Amino acid sequence: MACARFVTLKAIHGTWTHSQFLRPRIQTSGIVRAFSALQSPPSTAVFYENHGPPDTVTKVIELPPVPVGANDVCVKMLAAPINPSDINRIEGVYPIRPPLPAVAGYEGVGEVHLIGSEVKGLSPGDLVMTSPPSSGTWQTHVVKDKDFWHKIDRRTPVEYAATVTINPLTALRMIEDYVDLKSGDAIVQNGATSMVGQCVIQLAKLRGIHTINIIRDRPGSDEAKEKLKKLGADVVFTESQLDVKKVKDLLDNISEPALGLNCVGGNAASLVLKFLRQGGTMVTYGGMAKKPITVSTSSFIFKELSLKGFWLQKWIGSDKKEECREMIDYLLGLVREGKLKYDMELAPFSEFHTALDKALGKLGSQPKQVIKF
Repeated sequence: MACARFVTLKAIHGTWTHSQFLRPRIQTSGIVRAFSALQSPPSTAVFYENHGPPDTVTKVIELPPVPVGANDVCVKMLAAPINPSDINRIEGVYPIRPPLPAVAGYEGVGEVHLIGSEVKGLSPGDLVMTSPPSSGTWQTHVVKDKDFWHKIDRRTPVEYAATVTINPLTALRMIEDYVDLKSGDAIVQNGATSMVGQCVIQLAKLRGIHTINIIRDRPGSDEAKEKLKKLGADVVFTESQLDVKKVKDLLDNISEPALGLNCVGGNAASLVLKFLRQGGTMVTYGGMAKKPITVSTSSFIFKELSLKGFWLQKWIGSDKKEECREMIDYLLGLVREGKLKYDMELAPFSEFHTALDKALGKLGSQPKQVIKF
């Protein structure tokens, strides 16, 4: 059984101590099956004691070796993304967050380094990912119970394995769960350049579903439009282009969309609603603009629109672990076939703070930052 212990933490930049209970991490040199006396290697981790601005409260520290339980798997992490939800957890504003102090990160992929004596079905060298996602992935070695790890095809690019759960799975579930879409139907979405937006375009195209895509007005918007069209977008508009009375006149031969996806809020959400057909549904899964959604009375009374919300963590938490893993395998299969791709930037762990600044928007618009250990 895993044991709790007090540890001393050494910061990479300066030395300090903190007493805390840590989940054991494990490893020995060259031994495959292990008893609880085995220990992990030291781990370098992104750690925070208090909630607050991520660039202020996080520290890169060294964690000492810890014991392994018989059902534990020690994984040498290979890559983990910096998602908006990771930032919100550190800030303390996300609905579900780990108790403090904590190691940051919630999604990632790694290679099995060592397995406990009772672990079956996994071997050192296997490529695995956290599924369902769980806290503590921004460190070089992670130990969790075997049930937290999902073995995947070794041919999968690690950056895609590291990022497949939160964003691509969100795109897939929203396409499949709210409206019975058929080939020839249409989806309208804002935030189309986001990772979810890029996945929606490609997954819809595979099903013969058209996409109407809305992006922000900013430098480089023409290039962004072309990039989205190469992924399969039917039409792409900036928000200012939709400042017209009848946006549907812009659709040509595309049918009025039955499903709208909103990750921005504010005016961008209103633009999604303007496109929706009678009885259409808008699903909100984010609020990047941090502005409320305003819906006209006529949209409810005359158009009979429905407003829904999607939160992946709630979906996974409702006994859907196996279904989640099946969907992940499907998505990673599309990646290996070249049918699903999205923008990312790999950042060495040694450059974590620069990657964090990019993720925080300090350096302008940037692709998804993925830490490579």
